[in-house]
Amino acid sequence: MAELKKTPLNEYYHESGAKLVDFGGWEMPVQFTSIKEEHNAVREDVGIFDVSHMGEIKVSGKEAVQFLNHVLTNDITKLTDVKAHYTFLCNEQGGVIDDLVAYKLGEDEYILVVNAGNTDKDFEWLNSIEGFDAKVENVSSEYGQIAIQGPNARAMVQKHVEEDISDIKMFQFRTDYKVDGKDVILSQTGYTGEDGFEIYCKSEDTVALWKLFKEEGAVECGLGARDTLRLEGGLPLHGQDLTEEITPIEAKMGFAVKVDKGDFIGKEVLQKQKEEGAKRKLQGFEITGKGIARTGYEVYDKEGNQVGVVTSGTQSPATKRSIGFAMVDTDFHELDKEFIIKVRNKDVEAKFVKAPFHKN
Repeated sequence: MAELKKTPLNEYYHESGAKLVDFGGWEMPVQFTSIKEEHNAVREDVGIFDVSHMGEIKVSGKEAVQFLNHVLTNDITKLTDVKAHYTFLCNEQGGVIDDLVAYKLGEDEYILVVNAGNTDKDFEWLNSIEGFDAKVENVSSEYGQIAIQGPNARAMVQKHVEEDISDIKMFQFRTDYKVDGKDVILSQTGYTGEDGFEIYCKSEDTVALWKLFKEEGAVECGLGARDTLRLEGGLPLHGQDLTEEITPIEAKMGFAVKVDKGDFIGKEVLQKQKEEGAKRKLQGFEITGKGIARTGYEVYDKEGNQVGVVTSGTQSPATKRSIGFAMVDTDFHELDKEFIIKVRNKDVEAKFVKAPFHKN
């Protein structure tokens, strides 16, 4: 069995008594106190997350732009040195190899921030594509990453940044700022549905920055709260709501697919789905009976015909409802329509609702 990978905060986790789990080959904290307590801290105040396990892949060279526009669904030419965007790495069938955030660091120099469990796969996929004067490097070990999220996160970060950060909007970033004197990329992104920043730092600065915000009063949060927060916020998770068998159009993320930018991998399928509609779609639901829907649970109409499958589900701490996403036949979906989910072989009633399930 391969040894688990460790973030720069791993030693601290063992000292602090965090509950650790194997997450995609990484030893990560699932919780520090309780998922509910950590979740509520992010909704009401400030929480911090270690996201140093996320991968960073550098793409550079004279044809970096052409290369990235060939392999990604969004239009890389729209990036600036202060504006990032969300995009997909797709296969020829339009299925999602990974969802990621792309940053332009300089002329012909880009960083792709990819999901931890997919970093090696993404790197190999990108390196297998020939015909472009572009260099692909896995630089993940050089970076630590902390997410500070919540309604009071911006004010907390501002205390340690000399420049005014009040006007930095969603998916904007700065590469020339320092946090507590340390060089960082300060990005107004996150995975919680709340305001806040993701701070990319040198690997060796991660522990100091973590302790800085903890001492300010930010609540330490693990993967458990990260998952309940992202689901309440209506954000998909790769490996469940996004897979190599699910397209961005089926996942209702077509805003990050620019079919008019020229040719790219998966375009033929994605353009057809955009123009003609996909046969199935990811839809939000809530349980109206008793139970919690989990990934893989089957969805049926009232006549007993299977019409889909649950991709994500949880008990929502903020709304007190059992919520989730299901991939269902497009012609079956209708807002407030009632249906059945098989929960441990029991028929549990549910209905379609709008996502996000919680708005700040």
